[in-house]
Amino acid sequence: MGHDEATYTDVEPRAPGMYFLRDALDCAELGVTVVEADDGWDGLEHDHASDGQEEVYLLVDGGATLTVDGDDLTLEPGDAVRVDPDSTRSLSFTHDGSRMVIAGAP
Repeated sequence: MGHDEATYTDVEPRAPGMYFLRDALDCAELGVTVVEADDGWDGLEHDHASDGQEEVYLLVDGGATLTVDGDDLTLEPGDAVRVDPDSTRSLSFTHDGSRMVIAGAP
């Protein structure tokens, strides 16, 4: 089969408001996550130096701050940011009803 389909709301969240679609879409390399969050949701600081995964963060609705290597980037709907594997990153949402898509691959 040349494609796979999934609806993110049909996937069991791995953390509150975090829907990981890699398995549902049978991805070999690409990870896709949808995050639905309210103001005050904070993610853990991390990097992907060990697995070489770069990530793209695309804010669809609401507001967020993505901190990359200590630099705060204020995101508005439609903004996208690519982050190198070795860079530390953390995410926080600044508006209720925010939604973001995160894609990553080595």
